[in-house]
Amino acid sequence: MDINLEPLPEQRLEQAKWAYTTRRIDRQRSFQLLKGKLSPNPGDLLLARVEELGQHRRLELVTSRRATLFEGDEIVVCYGNRYAPDQFEGIVPDHLGACRLVAAGGVAARLLNRHDRVKSATRITPLGLLTDTDGHRINLSSSRFPKADRIDPSPLVLVVAGTSMNSGKTTACANLVKGLVRQKLKVAAAKFTGTGAGADYRALVDAGASPVFDFIDAGYVSTYRCNRDILLDVVMTLGHAMAETQPDVIVIEVADGLLQRETARLFALPKFTDWIDGIIFAANDALGAQAGVSWLTVRQLPVFAITGVLTSSPLAQREAEEVCGLPVYHTNALARPSVSSYIHSCLRYRNQQHKDHEQAVEEVE
Repeated sequence: MDINLEPLPEQRLEQAKWAYTTRRIDRQRSFQLLKGKLSPNPGDLLLARVEELGQHRRLELVTSRRATLFEGDEIVVCYGNRYAPDQFEGIVPDHLGACRLVAAGGVAARLLNRHDRVKSATRITPLGLLTDTDGHRINLSSSRFPKADRIDPSPLVLVVAGTSMNSGKTTACANLVKGLVRQKLKVAAAKFTGTGAGADYRALVDAGASPVFDFIDAGYVSTYRCNRDILLDVVMTLGHAMAETQPDVIVIEVADGLLQRETARLFALPKFTDWIDGIIFAANDALGAQAGVSWLTVRQLPVFAITGVLTSSPLAQREAEEVCGLPVYHTNALARPSVSSYIHSCLRYRNQQHKDHEQAVEEVE
């Protein structure tokens, strides 16, 4: 028989390590294990055995704690695609054969490429897909937020984008949140694109944002290889969920760099770009800052300031200020009241421009 279904003892699942990417799944329900000649889908949960440790020797749990992995451990992770220039590129395989753990947050994939400076990805053996008692696959989409078709435009919206992975975006977001919170503002935050990672999520929580969401809440383990409609779904779903809590400011992180396909697609969505009030750009060096600011400016997107890894170097910071004509802030400085007050003022000014423009259009019509 090509496919079979078997019960999963509760104790076995309790002993397994559940990855961050599974955080929305109700673990109190009963599960079964589906085996055989199957093609997994992005977001499908699988039980797997760790065979050989590689780059990822620890797994981010649902709580975001990094648990040490041992060969022979059973883990519950999700199938997904990954785009990480500094680590791995991976895609969902078309079978349940041996594959790799390509992200510490818990993503199983067929490895396509890896950076020369990282070890090979940890090798795992899928033991089967998790299903409910009726044999239906458990997928992240089954526990997502409801879809939304509109977002309350009241909150101010600030986006942090960058040149690439590891350009300082998450650190910038956390410090921006802290600075705004210090002004007694209610801040909601989310990561709209990337690969499920507990560290990024917890950094925003620790900074004082509430609520904090990421694309997992919209039912996606990652946004690599997602089309325009899926990206729009993430924007509308998470945007609506944050705005519903009536924050003063919404802070959004966009993963990777502007040239990454899904990032570029996101900034081509009018429902996203018309909604946001300002952008802080994170870069690794002055030339990257100049290129990124130019890319955004050509698209008539409002960039208020520059930050990121380049601010570790006073010389690079000075170069960026001279070539871009924008304030450049050390990532830690974003938490200072004087800086966050300036950013907040820029957001309010841009938001008022939006309102004035919309009112003028209505009067002409």
